Amino acid sequence: VAAQNCRKRKLNAILHLEEDVCNLQTQKESLKKEHSQCSRSISRMKQKLNNLYHDIFSRLRDDQGRPVNPCQYIIHCSSDGNVFIIPKHLVNSEHRQDNEKEQKQKS
Repeated sequence: VAAQNCRKRKLNAILHLEEDVCNLQTQKESLKKEHSQCSRSISRMKQKLNNLYHDIFSRLRDDQGRPVNPCQYIIHCSSDGNVFIIPKHLVNSEHRQDNEKEQKQKS
């Protein structure tokens, strides 16, 4: 009787594990689909942002009425919702300073 109960528990455990495997495979497929949808959505957002960026720069003019060069400037959005056009060399120097501060703190 003990051996029979042991075999029964073992079969029940195997059945539960098989059910778990099936559920996990279903969940995995669902997550793959969700990941794919998210990736497509991110790609669309990136394309829209890129289009917006080019549209903004095509309309911007400097003090002399010349188009602003997107290779020399970036668009910066602050946390309070303000938008600024900043020369890239200023941003690059700030990033370098920030990186140097982070490295010093890590040391």
